[in-house]
Amino acid sequence: MTDMTEHTNQDGPVARAIRDIAAGRIVVVADDESRENEGDLICAARHATPSNIAFMATHGRGLICMPMSLELATRLDLPPMCTANTDNHHTAFTVSIDHVTTSTGISARDRSLTAMACVAPSTRPQDFRRPGHMFPLVARSGGVLERNGHTEATVDLARLAGLEPCGLCCEMMKANGTMMRRDDLVRFADEHGLAYITIAQLQEYCRAHTFPSAVRRVARVNLPTEYGRFTMVGYESDDGDEHVALVMGDTGSGEPVLCRIHSQCLTGDVFGSQRCDCGPQLHEAMRRVAEAGRGVILYLSQEGRGIGLLNKLRAYELQERGFDTLDANLELGFPVDAREYETAAAMLRDLGVASVDLMTNNPDKIGKLEQADIAIASRVPIVIPANAHDANYLSTKEYRMGHLLGALSDMTNLSTIAKEN
Repeated sequence: MTDMTEHTNQDGPVARAIRDIAAGRIVVVADDESRENEGDLICAARHATPSNIAFMATHGRGLICMPMSLELATRLDLPPMCTANTDNHHTAFTVSIDHVTTSTGISARDRSLTAMACVAPSTRPQDFRRPGHMFPLVARSGGVLERNGHTEATVDLARLAGLEPCGLCCEMMKANGTMMRRDDLVRFADEHGLAYITIAQLQEYCRAHTFPSAVRRVARVNLPTEYGRFTMVGYESDDGDEHVALVMGDTGSGEPVLCRIHSQCLTGDVFGSQRCDCGPQLHEAMRRVAEAGRGVILYLSQEGRGIGLLNKLRAYELQERGFDTLDANLELGFPVDAREYETAAAMLRDLGVASVDLMTNNPDKIGKLEQADIAIASRVPIVIPANAHDANYLSTKEYRMGHLLGALSDMTNLSTIAKEN
């Protein structure tokens, strides 16, 4: 586990960044190296002065966007830019805007007028022309604890600074047009006297302070199953998605809890599809929890590794044309894995679970849970033998996505089956 003290105290880098945002200064925020591996210049919309915007345009060189809360976007009547969002990270662009008092809309002064108008209490939707030169983005309600993007980081920093939930962010490029990476970002921040933080540090700060849970408990019922009697607890996340937990025994004792985090798979869990191992994994997890007499299974609304049912079917179409599961997602414009695990962590905390024996073959899931302050006492493999229909899928997960499948002696030889198919 990471020592959070450095990042969560009032003398740490995040606290400095919050003070700078409140004072009208720009900060540098870097994201995960496994995500975009990029940095943004960020300031609050209230302090979107012409000089701050000129600095972003001159030194950041990327697109200047305007992240805001859903409530503010709704008040300003800013609909989504498109109905089918295929952005790699599902960045929620709305229609672009210019304030009616601007000229061309592109100058630093014009963009300043537009940004500051967005947070003025008297502003109305009709005060903007559409399209324009400012690009609003809608942040997830749970902030960086729900989605680890610069959109959410911008809004969270503004809120933590006591300002309106809106700001500006600009991706940072080098003079040659390539993106600045970590060393470049640190050097740039030092040269210009700017605070530098990572989204991971901001997440740690938010967990340690007053941010609310990303989920709300809605219902709790008894659920008799073929494996025994579970308690089903229903949750709603801030984005409106619905999730459930299957619980057996005492989960609040402080001892590690046997746990499976299972992403919804309609085709496998309900219809028994043999194109994946999801259904058998779910039933095996239920059997193991019942055998142990104590455990938790989280069933998350993350169909198709987070891209949704219909997009998963589109990915299946590509797989039937020769793409593997990884390249099919990329071909459709999605990340390899669009899932976040802050919702899972919030559900576990609500159930009193702080440490788990995690049933998974996916190292990334372990890392994401640890980042969310859930201790992993042990990894419990949950390998399902391959069949003639899912061998290529499992082979891709093992060799291209790093899943730990091949080490068990009872695992059907994936490469042999894959070659036969």
